[in-house]
Amino acid sequence: MAWLVLVLSGLLETAWAIALDRSAGFTRPLPSAVFGVTLVGSMAGLAYALRDIPVGTGYAVWVGIGAVGTALVGMLALGEPVNLPRVACLLLVVAGVIGLKLFA
Repeated sequence: MAWLVLVLSGLLETAWAIALDRSAGFTRPLPSAVFGVTLVGSMAGLAYALRDIPVGTGYAVWVGIGAVGTALVGMLALGEPVNLPRVACLLLVVAGVIGLKLFA
């Protein structure tokens, strides 16, 4: 259960990062509210997961999911550049996250 919550919390990290960008410095109410809700949910899920998963592993996996998810949203939906080196770097992060799960 802890791993499922950790993955969902990582996805919420992606949501709050995108909402933070869209909030335009907290001048837009809806993205600002989405940021607040998803941030709290993400942190609460991380805290729950860390009850059973070692902090180094849990935090690294959480950050990795959030970073890869945010970068993918940026590339697929927000017009950020997509090129082989960027995709290769994201795959390295994914490999690291998988490795941390396998060897935890």
